[in-house]
Amino acid sequence: MNNQELLSRRDKALPRGAATALPVFVHKALGSEIWDVEGNHYVDFASGIAVNNTGNLHPKIVAAIESQLKQYAHIGFPVLSCEPFVRLCERLNDLAPIDDAKSTLFTTGAEAMENAVKVARFYKGRQGIITFTGSFHGRTQLALAMTGKVLPLRMGVTPSQAGIFQIPFPIPHHGTTEQDSLKALDHLFRATISPDQVAAIVIEPVQGEGGFYQASPVFLQTLRKICDEHGICLVVDEVQSGFGRTGKFFAIEHADVQPDLIAIGKAMGGGLPLSGLIGRSEIIDCPPPGFLGGTFAGNPLACAAANAVLDIIESERLLDRANQIGQTLQRFLIDLKKTEDVLPLGDIRGLGAMVAFEIVSERCGNTPDAEATKRVAAKAKGLGLLLLPCGYYGNTIRISAPLTISDDVLETGLSRLAGALKA
Repeated sequence: MNNQELLSRRDKALPRGAATALPVFVHKALGSEIWDVEGNHYVDFASGIAVNNTGNLHPKIVAAIESQLKQYAHIGFPVLSCEPFVRLCERLNDLAPIDDAKSTLFTTGAEAMENAVKVARFYKGRQGIITFTGSFHGRTQLALAMTGKVLPLRMGVTPSQAGIFQIPFPIPHHGTTEQDSLKALDHLFRATISPDQVAAIVIEPVQGEGGFYQASPVFLQTLRKICDEHGICLVVDEVQSGFGRTGKFFAIEHADVQPDLIAIGKAMGGGLPLSGLIGRSEIIDCPPPGFLGGTFAGNPLACAAANAVLDIIESERLLDRANQIGQTLQRFLIDLKKTEDVLPLGDIRGLGAMVAFEIVSERCGNTPDAEATKRVAAKAKGLGLLLLPCGYYGNTIRISAPLTISDDVLETGLSRLAGALKA
């Protein structure tokens, strides 16, 4: 069986909207490397959309899942409790930059975000939710309404929902300063919804699908002050930026800010579907029993994997490794940008190992080139490198290599990246 035959079967069986970025069918994945059904080798700079921070099939995660599977696989946490769920929440509470934290678990990032909004609205008795352009919070109806990117996520669906408002995310090199964003928030408060009607301001400290744009510490600290002034919950979406990706366990820690609620997911399950919500006890404890949960929420196998993930992050010093990887990536990209035989590169940015760069239409400029970005990803696939384009303007390549990647595999991936960027 080859990729083309499987792609033909896929096209007959799956709807067109359930798309896959690259026409590759995986046969085997180990650590930071993937082999397809034809035996082609790929260096993984995508990590299953930032899920495999600890790589594929880490032995400690495999052992944890196998051990749990011998006891029980599913109980339904709304019916019966299980120790791995409680232990994971205890550890998350200790790690979170929130005083007096409590946690609960779900299955997907979108669930975590929907529950964050539900809790904030219940606690505040208000309906207003403010998010940012370029944000991505999930594909369910409320999470999609909060998402600040139309193509391809929101085409043909309800533009928004009652109570959801967006302001520009600050991207200075594309013309939106932090002052512009704060001015837009002030206009929103004056013209559209008063602060006493707003339950939460929701922000990704580092945008994921939006292009790895970073909210500065000063900007996040200012939002915290605004929320405190008006009695608004500050909710951070760390589904993609959490679990060591940025060199700290949570990206919000770079700003020395305590949010009220943190939505988490992706890398926490070590490859198994798992998400969660961490919050100040006063807030997350407010709703009544039965308000939070789900049939598969905090599946025991996923909890066992997540506890192993936390062990690995600590024992293998992956926060330090994330910073090392990030420094290597940024040095490489800065040097590559200076060469004449590659496509024009624009802004290069990163926080820890959450690194991205833009492809532009002219050197020393910022005009996005989305088509060239698509071609680079396709060319990289041909050279054996998995890359994910993203961004509000469609011209960003994000690099999310596993934090367990070896120096040799990282070097191989960078060499293939250089080849993909050849003009």
